[in-house]
Amino acid sequence: MLTDTHANVLRLINQFGPLSRTELVEQLGISKASMSALAADLLGRGMLMEGETVYGTGRPAVRLALSASSAFFIGVSLSTAPFALTLTDLHGEVLDATTFSHGSGAEAIVAEIARAAAAMLEAHPDRRERVAGIGLAVPGVVDATSGICVRSTLLDWRDLPIGSMVAEATGLPVFVENDANALALGERLFGSLRGCEQGTMIAVGEGIGCGHLIKGDLHRGARGGAGEIAHATVEPNGLPCQCGKRGCLDTLASLRSITAHARDAGLPDSIAALEVAAAQGRRGAIDILHRAGTALGLAVAQIVQSLDPEHIVVALTDGPADGLYVRVMRQTAEANVMPDHNRKLILTTMRLDQRAWAVGAASIAAERGFFKLAIA
Repeated sequence: MLTDTHANVLRLINQFGPLSRTELVEQLGISKASMSALAADLLGRGMLMEGETVYGTGRPAVRLALSASSAFFIGVSLSTAPFALTLTDLHGEVLDATTFSHGSGAEAIVAEIARAAAAMLEAHPDRRERVAGIGLAVPGVVDATSGICVRSTLLDWRDLPIGSMVAEATGLPVFVENDANALALGERLFGSLRGCEQGTMIAVGEGIGCGHLIKGDLHRGARGGAGEIAHATVEPNGLPCQCGKRGCLDTLASLRSITAHARDAGLPDSIAALEVAAAQGRRGAIDILHRAGTALGLAVAQIVQSLDPEHIVVALTDGPADGLYVRVMRQTAEANVMPDHNRKLILTTMRLDQRAWAVGAASIAAERGFFKLAIA
């Protein structure tokens, strides 16, 4: 059984990369003898491996690295259609991936998850015993402790115990998280937010999701609803939103709403084509993208003023990561943040492929099923 100190060693190496025993002693504040015993135990379990030798003024030091094959994770994303399922290793590398369709209702979705997971493990029998669990990313408000989906507008779920349902169907531990939080976790463990203590991940697709990292941990809020910026009002008395309110960010800045506005205006209804039309000077395309980018930029500015993150990542599921929509978003955010010469905000954009959602889901199982991080 792994102790908290074991887990701390694994977390530090995952965060900073290979570390020597001396460096780990300094980080953990434990004795050299205790560190030697911990390292020997983790090496014996196959969780760590010895890497490069570092030469300095004293004795050469051997750096310890995570063994990619010491644990595997299944990630299931319910954020995109079709749904996606992946098998990843401890380095976040995708070893296998599939998509699956589903019938109507939660029971049909659970049955398909169980079928797809069983088929994937059957294809990788040598890894079955080292699967630490299933991470399930759900679009909506989630109680991560109980595994209950409190509310999902996209899936039409309320108070659904999806975690226990999938666990019963698969026989594996299941860890449930909001989809944007899962993306933030994936970026913190394996991507651009690795080592970031204060960061925000914004995912723009059919809807808009947002996950916050505070002191390196997810900030979920009192009821799991932190980061629900899609339903923050940006245009009072604006367009009706599927949540029941009017003028939500989702009605202006989500890719679904942008394409709907373009279709109504007789313009190309793909983001990439709309960006091309805007670049060619078509006023309607420019207006739609400018309005959407402005709305998202104001939301980003509010996040900066409220949480003061060091790094914000805006990820799009479609369209260019440097088009008019993104440029207006960035300009609006910068123009509406109080000037502060000491602030060094990093704002980056990226494209999300379908696998990214499931890799993010797998990171939930990595964080809570292997690194044993507590839910804050």
